Parts: sequence; C-alpha cells; structure tokens
Amino acid sequence: MNMKIIRNPGPETRDLIIYPVILAVPNQKQQLKGREKVIFLSMHARRALEISAQKRQIQLGDLEKNETGVPLPFSGNYWSVTHKTEYVAGVIARERIGIDLEKIRPFKEALYKKTASESEWGLSDTDKIALFFRYWTSKESVLKASGTGIRDLLKCRITRIIDDRHLVVNYREHNWVVEHFFFNGHIASVVKNNVDVKWAFFADTSLPVQQTKRDL
Repeated sequence: MNMKIIRNPGPETRDLIIYPVILAVPNQKQQLKGREKVIFLSMHARRALEISAQKRQIQLGDLEKNETGVPLPFSGNYWSVTHKTEYVAGVIARERIGIDLEKIRPFKEALYKKTASESEWGLSDTDKIALFFRYWTSKESVLKASGTGIRDLLKCRITRIIDDRHLVVNYREHNWVVEHFFFNGHIASVVKNNVDVKWAFFADTSLPVQQTKRDL
C-alpha cells in the first residue's frame, strides 16, 4: 500500500510557516450560556483567525462553509477554527489545515476503544490521559483538514510517535504530521506536514473582538 505525506508543491517562502493562534476567553465571557456563548466563542475564534492571517500577510476573505459545515477555502487559503470554554484557536494555511484543542482532564475508560486501537495505544507507555488527548486532538485535526467528521475517528490511525510534540496519523492512505502545543492544562494540535509551525498564545483577554455578520 503506497502512503505519502500530503504536500503542496513549490510553496513560496511565506508558505513554509503557519501561525496557529490561541486566544484566552475573558473570565466573564466564560459564564455565558447557550446560543449567546456559541456566538461569542465563534467571534473570538474569528479574531484568532484574523491574527493568523495577519502574520501570513493574507487578507481575510469571506469565511463560508459547505452544506455539511466544512470550511471552504478563499483565494487558495484554507482555514480552521476551534473553541472551548476557556480558549479559542484559529489558523490559516495554503494547504488543507485542521486545528483542535481540548482541556486535559479525566475521562471515561470506554472512550479508549472509541478513539484508538490497542496497537495504537501500544506505541507509547507515557501518561494515559495526556496520550489520550494527543490522539484525540490529532485525529480531530486530520479529520477537519480532510473535510470529514468524527464518524471516521477509528479510521484515522496513529502510526508513529515522533517525539513529545509530533506524531503521524494515517487516514485514507495518506500520512499527516501533527504538532502539539501544551499550555495551562490544555493541548492544541494542528496539521503540520511539511511546514514549520510558530504558535502564538495570547493570555491577554483585552484584545478587541470584532463583530461579524457570519458565525463561524
């Protein structure tokens, strides 16, 4: 079976780096509920995306999704966002991209079998909780980049753990390199492949949040 890492041929210098941006959610906004919370987190994730675009010197275009909610590229630029109660993240890239973040916390043992196979768990004997969230966020990132959903979680297979911050996911006969960023009891994972990653973390919640007409 032939497998390869997905690459963009002949990228320009600026395309050799991606800038995933993580923004803290203000404490008072963490108390929001329901639709109001979703709207704010979506707008805040949009702000993270704007900062990522600025670092790439890219003008942010219309952010649209298809009928199944998959982000559509604009002017050859791919984008991905994610948000949780305490943090949001966004990233722009010239190739298919996916980002995910989670709070590292205890979870039900049943999730092990729903997330990875025994052979995948056997790749490392490190802390089980940290490894679980490395696997979960990595697979989510790859599925986002592929434009598919969580239903294919077990079809994504961790084939190699490179080091504490990188691993390889095989999905649909392609290998995807994923990089992790650990911060404040959370983990963020982004599809890296053949580019360098420069994470930007903003704990300052005073950053302005721009109003948008479209929810992410």
